[in-house]
Amino acid sequence: MKRLQERAQNRPTGESPIIRMAVRVMIPFIQLFGLYVIVHGHYSPGGGFQGGVILGASFILMALAFDLKTTTDYFSEKANAILGNAGALIFTGLGALTAILGGLWLDYSALDRIIPLGPIEWRSMGIFLVEVGVGLAVMSIMVSLYWDLASGGDMDEGL
Repeated sequence: MKRLQERAQNRPTGESPIIRMAVRVMIPFIQLFGLYVIVHGHYSPGGGFQGGVILGASFILMALAFDLKTTTDYFSEKANAILGNAGALIFTGLGALTAILGGLWLDYSALDRIIPLGPIEWRSMGIFLVEVGVGLAVMSIMVSLYWDLASGGDMDEGL
């Protein structure tokens, strides 16, 4: 009896082959749905925040089923930092660009001065770009928070 208790205590989390296989099958569909929510955020309910949460949850699910090292093999800390900063830069850069061009903050019709698509088309494209930026930033923040909380800041072990 004591031997079984020791084995149960030493067994790493996420060692079930059924859970691992289910996660391997589900993650691509979860990520695809997250991208769908981001892309269609300016046409239908959803958007950057919701899509970013779904994308971040897919990496957290991978970390729960396997471990943090497996997650960082697929999505490194450097890539996470780059995507998070790129998302924030897209949002703030687009707003600053519209203000520099003489419009209000995030008045996308001002972008018509650079590429003449028309103010209506630029409003649609601007909202899309903002949704992409917010989605990247939210995904990055979610993954970073999980990595830091789960590893105690060391990034060497999972839950």
